Amino acid sequence: MNDSACDVVIAGAGPYGLSTAAYLQNLGLDVRIIGKPMRFWEENMPLGMFLKSEPFASNLGAPQRGMGFTDRHPDWRVGEPIPLETFVEYGRWFASVVIPGTEDAQVLNVERGGASGYTVTLSTGETIATRTVVVAVGVGPFAHIPDELAGLPSWLVSHSTAHRDFGMFAGQEVAVVGAGQSALETAVLLADAGAYPHVLARRREIDWNAVPEQTRSLRTKLLGGPRSGLGAGYRTWVWAERPGLVRYLPEGTRQRIVKETLPPAGAWWLRDRLDRRVRVSTGRFLGKAAEQDGGVAVTTTDRTGRRLVTEADHVIAATGFVPDVDRLTLLSSDLRRRVATRYGAPVLSRDFEASAPGLYFAGLAAAATFGPVMRFVHGADFAARRIAHHIIRSTPAMRPPTRRPGPRSGALAE
Repeated sequence: MNDSACDVVIAGAGPYGLSTAAYLQNLGLDVRIIGKPMRFWEENMPLGMFLKSEPFASNLGAPQRGMGFTDRHPDWRVGEPIPLETFVEYGRWFASVVIPGTEDAQVLNVERGGASGYTVTLSTGETIATRTVVVAVGVGPFAHIPDELAGLPSWLVSHSTAHRDFGMFAGQEVAVVGAGQSALETAVLLADAGAYPHVLARRREIDWNAVPEQTRSLRTKLLGGPRSGLGAGYRTWVWAERPGLVRYLPEGTRQRIVKETLPPAGAWWLRDRLDRRVRVSTGRFLGKAAEQDGGVAVTTTDRTGRRLVTEADHVIAATGFVPDVDRLTLLSSDLRRRVATRYGAPVLSRDFEASAPGLYFAGLAAAATFGPVMRFVHGADFAARRIAHHIIRSTPAMRPPTRRPGPRSGALAE
């Protein structure tokens, strides 16, 4: 027997969960969004971090006007990095204004609950009967540690999302595996905390993003392409602003653009901070890692085939995220088997619905279908609108909206 019932349960209260809830509640559905707003960003992103995305590409999605980051911070200019705490504050403000009643709990289990719905079990012990579940758990469950490092204990090897405060590594040698923004910023923050970071990167050299131009000339626009949430360029604009078209591309093409769009690179504003405190070794391919004298010995191979050993007290894998439905343990094993996948990612309809009717995936899990913008906050509005409109069409006996949450009087001036 279920304790309660509702139209939709949203698992996760990050940018995609909050945006989807905003659209659904505006349409009058009985929606429960489970999760503390922006919890992962606050607890799993490092102190001192800045967002790589531009202000206009950091807006959450809502049908009401005035809910974007650039509405909350109208003077934030292009090229001015957003501190982590500022973005978290914005997300929580958004939730408080648009989505009353988010629940600080976790979804522990989702299973089929009859012919036309699901049973959702929360960490509070409550069970909910619902027709629809939206999985918006972000990137956390998909943190990727390479096989060469995966066999070592967590006190020797960890993913970059496991650390909020790098002070615990003060005075220690820390190897950082990766060449993207996460790896480079992790190394700088480690150095700031008094550690001795050593970046190990496969790439021949570290790449850096160009300084964005506040105002672009007509010639630059014509040659470089329009600006979008993923950067400048004609094809990039399509991937960022028309992700619905990406779904119609051949599977191999979609895989390639997800992999190759915005390849590993550091933000321009980080470049000067990656100074002599950080040792960087490029052209290194992971071989094996083994515990040695209470630390880790990491064997790598360079492009000539020469083997090199790096000794460290700890290894941080800043190696990104790989969507895999099997890692979503909040879904019952039976339900995971019902979800059709390709290379671990769910196969989704044009409306983000999986092969299990009434089950939707938003965020990184949708990147294999809708392209690279689903790896970023900028994709939240598109995903939320598509999911909400499909749910509203699919929900029988729809009652008229009972509330239309929006900004309270003076809310934007808080």
